[in-house]
Amino acid sequence: MTFPRASAALARFTVLDLTRVRSGPTAVRQFADWGANVIKIDALTEDAGGEQPGGPRHGADFQNLHRNKRAITLNLKDPQGLAVFRRLVAKADVVVENFRPDVKARLGFDYDSLRAINPAIVLGSISGFGQDGPYAGRPGFDQIAQGMGGLMSITGAPGEGPMRAGIPVADLTAGLFCALGVMTALLEREVSGQGQWVQTSLLQAQIFMLDFQAARWLMDHDVAQQAGNNHPTSIPTGVFKTADGYLNIATTGGKIWQRCAEAIGAPELYDHPDYATAPARSKNRDALNAAISARLATKPTEIWVREFNAAGVPCGPIYTIDQMFDDEQVRHLGIAQEVPNDENRPITLVAQPVSLSRTPSTLAARPPEFGEQTDEVLAEFGFGAEEIAALRRDKIV
Repeated sequence: MTFPRASAALARFTVLDLTRVRSGPTAVRQFADWGANVIKIDALTEDAGGEQPGGPRHGADFQNLHRNKRAITLNLKDPQGLAVFRRLVAKADVVVENFRPDVKARLGFDYDSLRAINPAIVLGSISGFGQDGPYAGRPGFDQIAQGMGGLMSITGAPGEGPMRAGIPVADLTAGLFCALGVMTALLEREVSGQGQWVQTSLLQAQIFMLDFQAARWLMDHDVAQQAGNNHPTSIPTGVFKTADGYLNIATTGGKIWQRCAEAIGAPELYDHPDYATAPARSKNRDALNAAISARLATKPTEIWVREFNAAGVPCGPIYTIDQMFDDEQVRHLGIAQEVPNDENRPITLVAQPVSLSRTPSTLAARPPEFGEQTDEVLAEFGFGAEEIAALRRDKIV
């Protein structure tokens, strides 16, 4: 295989990618970026010229989700196409899909069917609400999961109604959790020799991401409310206006609160009985925030960032996305990487946020064109030239 590997870390695994839109591609991207042989299966019914589920093929979103993969076309609605797919499954390690639960059984690639072909196969499935249960047949969408998963009820300013997060949290985390589950199953397979069915859903992922807010209800029956930019438990933590913009400050405990009060030139706030303890600061949050804001309004954000960091108070500016990518630390981390391509197209994407010392991840290959490597991949799986020609003639690939 001449395709450039993004890493050596997962190079021994072959992943068949049946996913669409965002949650599934997010899961598969983890394998592609760490060097697995990822084969994206494009449906022949898709628009080869551009539009895909998730946007145009050369659009920023599609490019960011599907780098480091190869692609084949395959008609899974035809029995011959399913026969081809089963031959791929026989030699693969992983299949990932995010269809509605009933689609797998109808098309013949449910877990029991795949396991009958290859007992070592790991199937990763992402759905909106779970593979079974009263909502299993419902179509899933990120914003629906944000609402049903509790996130929108605690996002936004008090009294202004529910607010969605600015990114598709449920989609992204469901994809990451699916990838983690599949990798766990692959590790376990090294002991048992058997594959597994890995399942997650947008709803489960979103509930898990509530984290301490969910635990507050489960343990203490405390229902979290919207708090805007204020942290629900650590005070003062939030957004404060400066002379020329805004600043995030985060205090966690009395010692950092003392440093904060001294850094703004108001040590008397630390000694004030209304702000001396965490419960007192919570009760008098609005008055304390107003007192801090009055001090911060005297200097620009850049100066406060410098002074707070020198004092050991966690803080940071609030960037727009273009400002964020221009930050010197972000540039140093190299998370924005250019993707090499023979067409000399400008492709700069978000790289992996994790580094490995011996087997790092790189953006080694641009996303594939529609079915770009169909003949090459089929040949690697044992299909002869005449077989491939016949499949093309019959519009199976």
